[in-house]
Amino acid sequence: MTTPVLVLVGPPGSGKSTVGRAVAERLGVDFRDTDADVEARAGKPIPDIFVDEGEPHFRELEQEAVRAAAGTHTGVLALGGGAVMAGPTRELLRDLPVVFLEVPLADAVKRVGLDAPRPLLAVNPRARWRELMEARRPLYLEVATAVVDTAGRTPEQVADAVLEALELKTPHD
Repeated sequence: MTTPVLVLVGPPGSGKSTVGRAVAERLGVDFRDTDADVEARAGKPIPDIFVDEGEPHFRELEQEAVRAAAGTHTGVLALGGGAVMAGPTRELLRDLPVVFLEVPLADAVKRVGLDAPRPLLAVNPRARWRELMEARRPLYLEVATAVVDTAGRTPEQVADAVLEALELKTPHD
């Protein structure tokens, strides 16, 4: 079975996509985001999936996307913020190199803004983000091989920390 060189998990605004692309570029591998996979399969943006079919349908699509990517992608893989809520997804991640990008609320707000089209943050976004983190943080930690704190760091600095945390070598090392 083919597996990713690295999987990134974390809440909205942690930098999974931005950092993932930077790490993939440094390693000379492809980047893949399961949220993009879900949108491509559904033919619509995630907020529309939530409105039209509901969160349970989105979570089914998300689990399928993670399962497919974890079994075929050999580069850097970023998962949607809630992907770790599914037990089968956590089981799939058990033997993979997973980095949890930890981000404080203030930094997440700056990065994504709380008016961004994020369905789970639509009502009282700050309080909802805190609730999501209370529920998800233990699950991020459960699947993580390493934790990288993104507070006050640029995406490039976080990418460096991810590579260092997993002791991954770039082609130029």
